[in-house]
Amino acid sequence: MDTILAHNLGLVDEMQDIRFKRLGKAIREKREEQGLAQQQLAKMIGHSNSHTYITRVEKGQIKIGLEQLMKIADALGVRVDDLIDF
Repeated sequence: MDTILAHNLGLVDEMQDIRFKRLGKAIREKREEQGLAQQQLAKMIGHSNSHTYITRVEKGQIKIGLEQLMKIADALGVRVDDLIDF
């Protein structure tokens, strides 16, 4: 039973990784449509000049929470569901 559970949890983690990569891609596309640099977006959401944070978000390396997602959506002038419609 533990093996099955571990396998299923692995699949859940894999699906989450895929979803965060899709989210990151959507954020990057919206940012680029607006002509914003990663550094500009980072500053707009309160991450001063840290473009590396946005890089990691766009690559799906950071599992951002709802509060950060709302800040990013607001900064990009879009709704949260515009970013997670996948």
